[in-house]
Amino acid sequence: MEGNRDEAERCIDIATRALEAGDREKALRYLNKAEKLYPTVRAKALLDALQKNGSSAGNGAYRRRPTESSESTDSQSERKNQESGGSDLAKGFTKEQVEGVQRIKRCKDYYEVLGVNKEVNEEELKKAYRKLALKFHPDKNHAPGATEAFKKIGNAYAVLSNPDKRRQYDLTGGDEPSSPGHSHGGGFDFHRGFEADITPEDLFNMFFGGGFPSSTAHTFTNGRTSFSHQADYRQERTEERGDGGFSMFIQLMPIVVLIVVSILSQMMVSPPPYSLYSRPSTGQTVKRQTENLRVDYYVTRDFKSEFKGSAMQQIEKNVEEDYVSNVRNNCWKERQQKTDLLYAAKVYRDDRMRKKAELMTMDNCRELDRLNNLFRGG
Repeated sequence: MEGNRDEAERCIDIATRALEAGDREKALRYLNKAEKLYPTVRAKALLDALQKNGSSAGNGAYRRRPTESSESTDSQSERKNQESGGSDLAKGFTKEQVEGVQRIKRCKDYYEVLGVNKEVNEEELKKAYRKLALKFHPDKNHAPGATEAFKKIGNAYAVLSNPDKRRQYDLTGGDEPSSPGHSHGGGFDFHRGFEADITPEDLFNMFFGGGFPSSTAHTFTNGRTSFSHQADYRQERTEERGDGGFSMFIQLMPIVVLIVVSILSQMMVSPPPYSLYSRPSTGQTVKRQTENLRVDYYVTRDFKSEFKGSAMQQIEKNVEEDYVSNVRNNCWKERQQKTDLLYAAKVYRDDRMRKKAELMTMDNCRELDRLNNLFRGG
């Protein structure tokens, strides 16, 4: 139950924003969802106020608490936490998360942010980013400054994973400028011109299957994406669709590849030029006979024009080998069947089964004897 608390809080925040926008139906839906996930006094009070006063409840005494979109700096978040007198646990973050955010804030260059050296290769860079992005994503880490740390991590990877930007960054150096005027994108770009081409949130989505960049996300005045609004939008879109289309496609990709490979392999493997049985589907309906063992086989109408001389001799040799192998296998099956019948007749004292065994024609075994005599005579 406790694990649903954060999700319930997010539902309440979405509901209060819906109230401010005048969408009473959406607010009711998310408040009811919050109550099911984790009942709270806040959600119940909003529901009561909404039922009594309508959409005006969103502007009354139960207005939602400020989030990162209204207080963007780390100092404001920390001050709010101290004034409220709440513990780290009550706010949904741990001491380890706070220390991690502070470490990211102290970093002087992108390599230090990701915890790698300048000789790091592409695969190691991806591993470092994956680990930190999951650890500091705003949906998982609610420590003061976690959003800025997440942006910093995303921007570091976006620059270092681009060969041209990385080369330029290495030449310029990685010391953080002392003047705040040189900082772009909320104070986490170390050098002018090193702002990423893609937002950290969109970068995270493409890494972990959350979706591709969307033009409907809300933006700040400096053009950067609002993470809380974008997360709400993705959550609403997922609920409307009822599935994760891109994630499902990724999961089905191995099966699709296997099917395609199987079809291609069947198309590339040509059928043998002969068959021991007539096959109208492949056009092998013309009957022929080998010169040595007089084995019947079937070919297409243009067989004679395609195979002559040594090629014809090799095909007839293959036909006879296949035929002998089939006869040998079938003879073994006949003998096994006859032995089983005789044994059962003896055990159950059943004359009918004994007679059936004695009357078996054993055609394949007789044919095998004929072929053996031909080999001896040859």
